[in-house]
Amino acid sequence: MINLVSIRIITENVGKLLEFYEHITEVKGIRFTDDFAELQTAHGTLAIGSTRTLQLFGGSEVAKAAQNHTAIIEFITTDVDKFYQGESAFLAPYLVQEPTTMPWGNRSLLFRDPDGNLVNFFTPFSAEAIKKFEDKI
Repeated sequence: MINLVSIRIITENVGKLLEFYEHITEVKGIRFTDDFAELQTAHGTLAIGSTRTLQLFGGSEVAKAAQNHTAIIEFITTDVDKFYQGESAFLAPYLVQEPTTMPWGNRSLLFRDPDGNLVNFFTPFSAEAIKKFEDKI
């Protein structure tokens, strides 16, 4: 059996990224070392590692900080519109798309973190999406 438990972001500035994610999630992160931190939610962990940790995985060419153009980091929330209303000023420099209803039944807010990684905060909207995620909220 295999389960996804975390996503790790590689960055030049662990503190800055940790503070950003702590702010938007209202979850206190754990700073294990200057080079590694985690933000743990009920269903998964966002790990944040400095570029110095790449030496442990085979060298600095294994990954590049602030170069993600393919993955979207997704968080489920009970009311994405309410979240956006409260955080619109904070998110203004990072905003990609205001809350929008997607064809698959979620309301999605897209923005970038300080390293440029795409982040989606979403709320299930359709009956099918609500059922799919009923144990995640």
